[in-house]
Amino acid sequence: MRSRTALTALLLTGSLALAGCGADADDAAAALSVSSAYMPQPVSDSMAAGFLTIANTGGRAAQLTSVTSDIGEVTLHETVGQRMQEVSKVPVPANGQLVFKSGGSHLMFEKLKRKPRQGETVSVKLHFAAAEPVTVDMPVKPATYNPKTGH
Repeated sequence: MRSRTALTALLLTGSLALAGCGADADDAAAALSVSSAYMPQPVSDSMAAGFLTIANTGGRAAQLTSVTSDIGEVTLHETVGQRMQEVSKVPVPANGQLVFKSGGSHLMFEKLKRKPRQGETVSVKLHFAAAEPVTVDMPVKPATYNPKTGH
């Protein structure tokens, strides 16, 4: 009986230790926030671009896998040299940031259901591989808007 009690205590102690390790792993998970979001007023009736910064203050990298919006289809793009190409995911480094900016990575809105106008707000939902989605309201700025910082 004594050895069975000792074995049970040992197993319980091991389980608690493993549970504690799981809590440490969660503390290192991606911690995401979004800033500097905007959409320049589109010049086209069917396409637009979107820009923002995703900060990750967690100890684990995140993967942005898709973006959705009720205004139309949204795809992830990056610019390599002078060429724009669609990508299926974009990494958000641990303790770092991903900046979507003109001439670099950006969101491409296609098949717009309506043309957003300056002063309006466009809502998007960012979807990640291993983190909860983040909803962002993007103000529509003038077509020539050029932010002073962040982009």
